[in-house]
Amino acid sequence: MGVSKAAAIVGAAESNEIGYPEAPKTSLELHIEAIKNVSDQTGIPISAIDGVFSAGMSSEIAEHLGLHPKYIDTTSVGGCSFEIHVHHALLAIYAGVIDVALVTHGQNGWSARRIGAGGGGGYGGGGAASPSVQMSSPYGFSGAPSNYSHAMVRHNYLYGSTPEDFAHVAVVTRDWATLNPRAVMFSEETHEFGGPITLDTVNNARIISWPLTMLHCCLVTDHGGAVLVARPEIARSLKTNPVWIAGAGENMSHSNMLEMEDFTATSAFSSSRTAYQMAGLGPEDMELALLYDSFTITPALTAEMVGLAPRGKGHLLWKEGHAAPGGRLPINTNGGGLSFNHSGMYGMQLLVEAYRQLSGTAEDGINGIEGKQTNARTCIVNGTGGSLSTTGTLVLVSDD
Repeated sequence: MGVSKAAAIVGAAESNEIGYPEAPKTSLELHIEAIKNVSDQTGIPISAIDGVFSAGMSSEIAEHLGLHPKYIDTTSVGGCSFEIHVHHALLAIYAGVIDVALVTHGQNGWSARRIGAGGGGGYGGGGAASPSVQMSSPYGFSGAPSNYSHAMVRHNYLYGSTPEDFAHVAVVTRDWATLNPRAVMFSEETHEFGGPITLDTVNNARIISWPLTMLHCCLVTDHGGAVLVARPEIARSLKTNPVWIAGAGENMSHSNMLEMEDFTATSAFSSSRTAYQMAGLGPEDMELALLYDSFTITPALTAEMVGLAPRGKGHLLWKEGHAAPGGRLPINTNGGGLSFNHSGMYGMQLLVEAYRQLSGTAEDGINGIEGKQTNARTCIVNGTGGSLSTTGTLVLVSDD
């Protein structure tokens, strides 16, 4: 057996509270709640976990759980870290080092501001005195929104697109959020700015970094998530439906955005090609896409890079309705980082939704209502880290 499908995601769960909890949460609380929930979901006891993967907290998590793992991974390269963790877990299981891997994330982007820990978007970068910031700020790069606004303006210049074209990404993603009761922007009852939006709503919202208005930008919330990855013999013995890891890849193009060769091309081109090759599949075989959407420009560029749309035309998937509910290629069916939840590093939310869709459990009475569950059996998941810097791509398939 080759590395393709050498392991499966066998469960995915979230913390008990996500979004804007009334009582502030610590990141550790969010981790542990999600881990308990995925253990309960799958029936795999926590004591059976022999590999722990997180963005920098693996030793603390293992200690808290009373584990002595055979494999410890603390890869932390921004929002795509969790797709990369799944890649590494697949390889560790294929090599026979471990049987059950825990990939976990907890981030209190909302609560941290209320308990004196700063908060913020968690997009990567550095402190005010870091060399990266010192080199970049004179050129107009001073935080995630300004970085991504440069990418949008460059796309507009090269391909004749407009900020209004990308507003369709926000509108369609909100349409998906209105099908997901756990989405922050599910309705006017869940948030004062929730419920359906129009192009005018997006275009006329407050400017954050020209030409990006507030609704071109992601949320900053709390979220805990965990997935369990297991070897095939275990995956087939559980009460949950396995979702097979058919392909995986990772890559990076730069750290400082000033070193990015082309503001409209990301390393997702390379990481997706690696994943497709491992899976023996191509973009034409994908029936669902979960694409990191820190800003409206992000998934549109990614769609171009992973082969779902030609260069310069990624936004048309949303503008022409293909990515929308009922469209030929559903994208970000949970409501995305724009309208569902974005704790700072969003790659875990992508994994949880991909598992739910491909295992047929998006309609579980909590996480979806009529229209959210798709019929997709293949999915590409792409996470983005830093400022369009590092990417991790997975090709996932339903059980036969």
